[in-house]
Parts: sequence; structure tokens; C-alpha cells
Amino acid sequence: MNIPMIPFAEGEKLLDWVALTEAFTEGHKLGKAEIGDTFLYRGKDTLLSRAAWIDGMGIAVKSATIFPDNPNHGKPVVGGGVSLYSDADGSLEAIVDFHLVTKWKTAGDSLLGALKLARKDSRKILIIGAGTVGRALREAYGAGFPDATFTIWNRTRANAEKMASEFPGMQVADSLEAAVKEADIVASATMVTEPNLKGAWLQAGQHVDLIGAYRPDMREADDDALLRSKLFVDSYDTTVGHIGEVKIPLEAGIITRDHLLADFYEPDKMQRQSNDEITLFKNGGGAHLDLMTSRYVLERWLNR
Repeated sequence: MNIPMIPFAEGEKLLDWVALTEAFTEGHKLGKAEIGDTFLYRGKDTLLSRAAWIDGMGIAVKSATIFPDNPNHGKPVVGGGVSLYSDADGSLEAIVDFHLVTKWKTAGDSLLGALKLARKDSRKILIIGAGTVGRALREAYGAGFPDATFTIWNRTRANAEKMASEFPGMQVADSLEAAVKEADIVASATMVTEPNLKGAWLQAGQHVDLIGAYRPDMREADDDALLRSKLFVDSYDTTVGHIGEVKIPLEAGIITRDHLLADFYEPDKMQRQSNDEITLFKNGGGAHLDLMTSRYVLERWLNR
């Protein structure tokens, strides 16, 4: 039996952002995933190994290496690999390009959160962070909110200008505070440990999407942002106790567990209650989403 090896470029041509969010919705209707995460650290460098098993869908194993200083040597920050196994007999069904799964899982997760939580009339979208994830967010949000206009803010303006040049019509923000105040949706994808998004800047009716923090010592939004918002996560199992965005304020007593209103396994609760409230979504990107994404990719590959 030939095991499909699905590369990035050929696989990506077959995918659709909104269809992926629909696959996520269907995947969450199955039994809750069994998840195993392992983190190893060497200074700023991280090895993240994630495995997920969903009864009726199968097994995915993904290992990611995250080396923040790699760009200084002309190398990508993230590397790794993904394997997809049969639910019936455990046999290897496919090897999917790591970056393909990661790109679509990460931005698709955020898009699903926004489709559920952002105002339907959201038209101004701010992306914070002009890296690989920021570009994927621009693609995903552009598919989910086709009438929206986009602004990019990045700590290094030259990188923001480069990204804007790749997406016609995208504007570059001079002031992060001013850009946040003007946006309907704020999507942040930065690897900071000290929050750069202030709750004092948030406006009624906004949706905030936090992607960047993945370690226990990392967070992008301050305490005030959490206290002013209705809080949602993609999965309690992969955010609570694991990611600083939630872990730090919980342990400090700034928020309580009751502040987290729903995850994707609770679709009836995963919605805004009024046009005035601020919704805040933490994208934890667990292995169950890698599994759902890999399964979606393989299905599109086999039906191409």
C-alpha cells in the first residue's frame, strides 16, 4: 500500500478556509479527544510533541520544534512532522506536511472562533504581528469576512510594510493603540511574554483573537483585557494550566475558572450575547485540531 505523502503546495491548492471550519464543527460532535502534550525547553527553544485520538476519526502525532532565533540564520522558526493513523487498525494512513497542517489548523481555529463570536457586521480587522501566522490569518479572515478591510501592525514597521505589499489594500498602522481602538476584530500573533495588548484600548462590540502565546510564561493581553471581556477558549484541556494567557491570571486570582464561558465542545455557549460586549478568544491549537485538519487534508487529497 502506498502511503500518501502530502506536500505543502500541492495540498494547499485543494483546501478552503470556511470548509475547514465546518470540518472542525463536525469533528467536535464526535467524542472528546484523548490528548497528550509534552513540552521540553532549552532557553527560548521549545520541543512540543502533541498526540490526539478521536474515536471515529483516528490518531495524529505531531512534533514541533520552535527556535525563535532561527531567522537570524536564515532558517524558519518552526519545524517538525505530522503522521496520521487509522482509527480502525492503527495503520499509518498519511504523512502530511507539517507546515501545511500547522498553517491551516492555527488560522482555521481562529476563524472558527471569529465566525462564532465576532459581530456579523465586522468590517475592520487588525492583525498584530507580520510573521507567518499573521499572513495565514489574513488569508483565513479574508475568506470568512470577504467584505473586510485589513490593517497590520508590527513592532518592526519594515516587516509590516512588506506584509502589506503582499496583500493589496492592506494598511500599515503607526500606532498600535489607535489601530486597536478602530478595529472590529483584533487578531494578535506575537511571541511576547509581557502583554502588548491593553484592555484600556478595547471598545464595545470588539472581538479579540489571541494566537501567539503557547508557553506557560507567554501572554499577549493584560489583565484588564481579560476582565473587560467575555472569555472563550478553543479547548479547556489545552489552555487551562498550560498557556500563560489563561494560566497566569488564573493562578494570580485575577480571574476565576468561571470567567471561561465555553470551548468548541460547547457550541450552544460559544456565542456572543449582545453587539456591545467584548469577546476574547484564546487559540490554543491543540493536537485534536491537528488531527481534524490532517483528516480534512487527506480527504481532499483522496478526492482531488
